[in-house]
Amino acid sequence: MTTRSISLLRPVRFNLAIHAVLTGLALLFSCLAVFAAELPALTGRVVDNAGIIDDATKTALTQKLADFEKKGSDQIVVATIPSLDGEEIEPYANRLFRFWKLGQAGENNGVLLVVAKNDHKMRIEVGYGLEGTLTDLHTKLIIENDMVPAFRAGDFSGGISKAVDDMVMVLEGNPEELEARGKRNPSHAAPMDPIVAAFLILWATMFFGGLGMAFLPPMFGTKLSPGVYKWLGMTFRYGRGPSGSSSGSSGWTSSSSSSGWSSGSSSSGWSSGSSSGGGFSGGGGSSGGGGSSGSW
Repeated sequence: MTTRSISLLRPVRFNLAIHAVLTGLALLFSCLAVFAAELPALTGRVVDNAGIIDDATKTALTQKLADFEKKGSDQIVVATIPSLDGEEIEPYANRLFRFWKLGQAGENNGVLLVVAKNDHKMRIEVGYGLEGTLTDLHTKLIIENDMVPAFRAGDFSGGISKAVDDMVMVLEGNPEELEARGKRNPSHAAPMDPIVAAFLILWATMFFGGLGMAFLPPMFGTKLSPGVYKWLGMTFRYGRGPSGSSSGSSGWTSSSSSSGWSSGSSSSGWSSGSSSGGGFSGGGGSSGGGGSSGSW
């Protein structure tokens, strides 16, 4: 095996581990920036950019969601898009939720139902304040029992309408029927997306590889001189570089770049007005990724 020299210019091995972690995160963020679908404008309680909801259902849903919001201030919005453009639905739904600022700022009581038509994926994203009421179990049951069968039959309007009915039912404090249906119709977990699996393997390899280079050579290698170890046919140098100067730039920067999307309107006002003509908006709420995803 040909001996290679790997010069790591951080004086402390802990910094080398941090370097590896930050490198992995930089790769993660760069991948997310590349596969970041465009976010639509919030034009109403039902934003059907994929054109899969018939007019009668859209009108009925809009009125139903407006009435529900007036009763308790919880806000549900339905969005359909043609494609995710290569992005996974989980980060997309979270970005869209935050961009639209669904729910009230102090309550975080918004819910977003997203359907990506061409990708055959859907997700229910739940705001922080409602995660204890509309749980991950509830959203999974709604997707698998209401939406998936209807979508496979080509009934997008019916599946979305039924999902909204069940979300309202749970948020109004009546989850028993939904849970009973779930027990009668046990579901099977869908396999992990191959692209997601490959990315996780790549990231884990980089992360643990960096940790290994930082800690294993000094522990199991042969010490050649202060800060220099030989392990597995390779020479590892720690601390000062060959010139004796202290460590400097590591050849990369962690400064962030724009990913092409904003965090939404700066207005924190709460509006429950008309859903047409842009007269509807979120109130400044946020989501931490609660909810469930599915596919059909």
